Amino acid sequence: MFKYIGTFFITISLFACSSNPKQSSQDTTSAGTIHISAEETFKPILDEQIKVFKSSYPNANIIIEYKSEIECLKDFESDSTRMIFITRGLNKTEEAAYKNQLGFTPTFGILAYDAIAILVHQSAKDSLFTLSDLRKRLVGENAQQVVMDGSHLTGVVRFLKDSLTKNKPFGKNVMSADGSAAVIEYIKNNPNAIGFVAMNWIGDRYDAKQEIARKYVKTAMLECTLCSEKGLFAQPSQSTIGKGEYSMSLPIYYILKENAPGLGSGLLNFMSLERGQLIFRRSFLVPAKMSFKKRNTMVN
Repeated sequence: MFKYIGTFFITISLFACSSNPKQSSQDTTSAGTIHISAEETFKPILDEQIKVFKSSYPNANIIIEYKSEIECLKDFESDSTRMIFITRGLNKTEEAAYKNQLGFTPTFGILAYDAIAILVHQSAKDSLFTLSDLRKRLVGENAQQVVMDGSHLTGVVRFLKDSLTKNKPFGKNVMSADGSAAVIEYIKNNPNAIGFVAMNWIGDRYDAKQEIARKYVKTAMLECTLCSEKGLFAQPSQSTIGKGEYSMSLPIYYILKENAPGLGSGLLNFMSLERGQLIFRRSFLVPAKMSFKKRNTMVN
């Protein structure tokens, strides 16, 4: 009798496992399938990272969707999305909620630093801005047309609200475009407007599309708030971001919920180690996991 009862429960367990629609085949650090949601702000650099990773691990199936930061966080709450890339980590309340829900706390950290570039037309004469200048434009005290990458809470929008407007509503002169590419296109066709995009959309000197865009638009200079000498302005670059001379740096955070090594862990390891960090550096961003220093040498 006990033998039949045991067989019955084993059969029921196997049936339950096979009929669970949420369960997928176990992946490894180099093979399998993972769904990722990422802030649209980081699309160019993440596309490059994933392309190189998949060239080394062809059995890795990475399905990535780009959307606003708030939508990424909503996706992360679902069972299908194990990894997201946004501009912030988890706060204490979120960590506690996930630990209660999952039994473990998701890991998160900074992979690299991007920056929010102020975009103006190539013909624009006004290309020097203070933080006060930008705030006046964002709240409508200065009526110059401003465009940014969406009406939902993208990483850029959240940064501008938190750091510049202090949650004061945007003015009627502020409009949203359908993503970063649309911001660049708008500035290209509207010489009197300014826009906000992440540097990885306009600052990669090896990207042919960005090189074409820079014939029509340029990045403005922002006051250096950390410089000991007053009245200095800085362009967004690896050097000024790394030294803190450019005031609007934007961290690239990963958040991962895997309690065992899977494809998300494999991708994270790749982006955290030398090859992935060099991709950030080559794209003119600032790697956060590894330091690459230039050394002067003399060759006879």
